[in-house]
Amino acid sequence: MGTGAAAADPGYPSFPPDQNQLPQLPSEPQLYDLLPIPTPEEDPWYDDPADLESYRPGQIVRTREVQTRVLGIPFPVYTKQLLYRSNDVHDNPIVTATTVIVPGIPWHGSPRPVVSFQEAIDSTDSACNPSYTLQTGTMKESALAIDWLAQGFALNVPDFDGKFNTFNTYAEGKMVLDSLRAMKNDPALGLNDSGIALYGYSGGGSGSIRAAELRATYAPDVRLLGTAIGGTPGDLVGIARYATQEQPGLTGTSNFTMWLGWAALAREYPEVFRPEELLTDEGQRLLKDFENRCYATIALSGVYRPISAYYKPGRSLENSPEVLEVLRDNSLGKYIPDTPVLWWHGVWDELIPPSVVIPTVNSYWERGADLRFYTVPVPEHITNAVTGWLPAVAWTSALLRGLPPGPKFKADFQPLPPGFPGS
Repeated sequence: MGTGAAAADPGYPSFPPDQNQLPQLPSEPQLYDLLPIPTPEEDPWYDDPADLESYRPGQIVRTREVQTRVLGIPFPVYTKQLLYRSNDVHDNPIVTATTVIVPGIPWHGSPRPVVSFQEAIDSTDSACNPSYTLQTGTMKESALAIDWLAQGFALNVPDFDGKFNTFNTYAEGKMVLDSLRAMKNDPALGLNDSGIALYGYSGGGSGSIRAAELRATYAPDVRLLGTAIGGTPGDLVGIARYATQEQPGLTGTSNFTMWLGWAALAREYPEVFRPEELLTDEGQRLLKDFENRCYATIALSGVYRPISAYYKPGRSLENSPEVLEVLRDNSLGKYIPDTPVLWWHGVWDELIPPSVVIPTVNSYWERGADLRFYTVPVPEHITNAVTGWLPAVAWTSALLRGLPPGPKFKADFQPLPPGFPGS
């Protein structure tokens, strides 16, 4: 290995000169430890009840009222947090939290509608979950959620990756649906008969669409009116193959997603994601560092650093069939949503290329999904979090007011040639 800027730290690997040279960064949870609000790891409110197995999915364990903050400033809304039982990907009982926010704007004529807002948590530490960051004022997508509150809708914001932060599995859908059951189970909130729309972009779209796929079989009691998502990978094998390898230009930033995915999935599948078998000592040290971070410093440390450069000789993703099986099993399209879906994606996306999305969209369409899909004629992943947000707000707001979802369509414009990086 070459000498990089990180070589000064003997406990952290040095990097080849053609890789990201950032040294080990302080993690966001280390900064949160300085705040007066205890992190979930230090807060006994998040603890499992002694008799967890006796709770039903969606049953409330405990509740509390908290202060919501935006950019650190107290926001004038009523906020209640619910700790509830759900199931992990193996159907073992777990607890996680959701935050229900109700604006002071009166609502007349029907039960107050609810938007379940799934943030792109994309992190490996519980201090990155919205039940905590809403209290500290550091939830990165809070500005996007305010528009629904201003219309008088309530918000449900679940920690849908669980308190152990695993993601891109069908457990996300279970935790979203059980958060809505918990919300309905709290009579003081008055949201038992509310119509619900799901929203999420990128990792938030992952939790939203998996909830939509599972609703009919897992939680038919949840009154879901529709789901709006964007920037979400359909084929996890495809995205893993893309993000594992060195990529040119801006597409090289995708490398961090594989480090993040490995660190998270190893918690649900420790017998499959075994770094000591696949990765070199340096790769294992890097992965260890990614195990308790929020997305920002994982991204900064993992961009332009392909995990394939840290495989042991003779090892690769392709000769790890058990890893590929887990990725296939958790790819989208296992079920078809039984409620309307609005889905968008950029024509070019450096993190999630359309090539790992369009086949799943086609499968939805061919199997009769109530689908509206379009590619946005604007490139770049973060940009399209905003370009698709306005239509998503308009569409979900119309559904929640009782209007029809509109006609189905599939406008998958793909102007770039096959094989173009990020296409």
